[in-house]
Amino acid sequence: MANSTDSDRINPFMTPRPAKLSPATPPKTIAIACQGGGSHTAFTGGVLQTLLRELDPAKHRIVGLSGTSGGALCAAVAWYWLLQGKPTLAAEQLESFWQKMATTQIPDAIANQFMVWLQRSASYLALPEVSPYRLPNTGQDYLAGIISQHIDFAKLPALIAPDSPRLMVGAVEVLSGKFAVFRSHHSQPEKRISLPALLASAAIPELFRAVKIGSGVYWDGLFSENPPVRGFLSAKQLAAKPDEIWVVQINPDTRSAEPTSHSDITDRRNELSGNLSLNQELFFVEQTNEWLRNGWLNAPHFKQIAVRKIPLRRELDYPSKLDRSPAFINNLLAEGRRAGADFLRSL
Repeated sequence: MANSTDSDRINPFMTPRPAKLSPATPPKTIAIACQGGGSHTAFTGGVLQTLLRELDPAKHRIVGLSGTSGGALCAAVAWYWLLQGKPTLAAEQLESFWQKMATTQIPDAIANQFMVWLQRSASYLALPEVSPYRLPNTGQDYLAGIISQHIDFAKLPALIAPDSPRLMVGAVEVLSGKFAVFRSHHSQPEKRISLPALLASAAIPELFRAVKIGSGVYWDGLFSENPPVRGFLSAKQLAAKPDEIWVVQINPDTRSAEPTSHSDITDRRNELSGNLSLNQELFFVEQTNEWLRNGWLNAPHFKQIAVRKIPLRRELDYPSKLDRSPAFINNLLAEGRRAGADFLRSL
């Protein structure tokens, strides 16, 4: 055995010097963008439920959400409870929101089933088209009531701090044709998150009247930024920009077969138009990343931002975006929870 030296011996009365600890790796900052798509965004609700419940705050921190139409409603419910530091309750509120959106009353169920049937019959029946301005505004009022049960808008000013998670909601101003993004931290009160802003983002022209906010008249955000993404890059401080953007995508990028029937062609046109603005938003991020790689941007003010997608992988027709039957809603919620879990495992 080799002889030990004094330097090898441990003095039991001497307090050992602590080992040098490497600084903890800060969590990645995440922004979640939720594409619109009517009832199909129950899938988004399921995805957010899993992310809210299972994300490790030591590894990932949600700093922003955005959405359009149904995606905006999901993002807003999640954001409201994240402002209060209650991600688990946010997941529960998303479940409650979609259960209330489902047609549980017989008259509502019959009316919804009839509306879906009308949409599916449009290719071979000459059906009258009626302006929503000639009908009672009960549908929009009903939606407003459900939203208000899950978000207390009167409390928002006290909950929103400079470092709070941010929310962006997409819409379009009907008369000017300009894209509009309502923001949680906007300097102008009428451009902040409100019940009218969420109703505007979900105001499908064939179903709902345009929503008046200030001097503007707004329609569904599907005509603008679906969902808003480039706004996540607009912060002046580098630290305020997210490290990653996770996109919950409702409309599929690809189809398994060529659409040949009138209804299939209509479905595919709807999907492509819904993805047009999304792809434009993501192109902006990709272009910024490429310019950074090439050294064409002032690096202190920009950084590489990874984009990841959580897609709905089921081929669904356009009329089903109006389907609020409990079985359909619950199936999509479950599909979203599964997709969210798969996504987290892939990280």
